[in-house]
Formats: sequence, C-alpha cells, structure tokens
Amino acid sequence: MNGEVPNIKKWVVFYPVYINSKKTVAEGRRISLAKACENPTCVEIADCCNHLKVPNAIEIDKAYPRDFMQRGRVRVQLKKEDGTLWNPAISSRKQLMLQVAELVPRHPGRTKKQEAPSTSSAAAGSSKPGKGGRKKR
Repeated sequence: MNGEVPNIKKWVVFYPVYINSKKTVAEGRRISLAKACENPTCVEIADCCNHLKVPNAIEIDKAYPRDFMQRGRVRVQLKKEDGTLWNPAISSRKQLMLQVAELVPRHPGRTKKQEAPSTSSAAAGSSKPGKGGRKKR
C-alpha cells in the first residue's frame, strides 16, 4: 500500500438503513425486523465495528440512494490485503449487519439516553393495586 492511506473504495458499504427497524425491506432494510435496531447512526455503527476489530471509515457526505435525506454511510474492510478475515467471526456483510445490529442498542451513548425516561416511568408505575378487590355476596 502507499503509506498510511488505505484504498477504501474496495471496502464494503454499510448504510444505517440496512439495520434500521423503523424501515421496511422496500425502504432498504436488509436484516429481519426482529434482529434490527431502532434508528442507528453512522457513529454508532463505526464504534461497533471498532469493538469488533474491523477497520472502518465514516463517509458523511454520502447519501442512501433510496432516501437521499438519510446522510452518511460507513465503509468497512472485511478482508485484509492477503484475503484473510479481520475478524474470523464475520465472513460476510450479512454477518456484519447482524453483529452490529446486536451491539448498537448497547452502545454507551444510546444507553445513557434510555436511562433518563425509564427512571421516571418506573417511579410513576410503582403504585400497586390492593389484594383481593371487591367481595361478591
């Protein structure tokens, strides 16, 4: 290679819409609804790829062709120059999508956002109805 800059043009393209549970298959979702996650971002996907030790690069200036308002995508390198896999557990882009969709809901930035509303709803729902109810005669 020519120094530090890898040729990311050959890397796999990963749009957030591929694993978005809010999208239909016609809108671009590529994995099952049960395994998809809600509104993933490029940063979350890139962080998950880093966690899986797979090289990646975020391209913010790119848009998804079916929905050009959806900005950003992540380029991922599944194989090294010699053809071996970066992560032996991920041999295809489908496996990568499933792994990332599983990790995104546990992303540190996402778990902090979800904690705030859940604590207030837990306090509101703590009143329990009394035992027994009304007796019939």
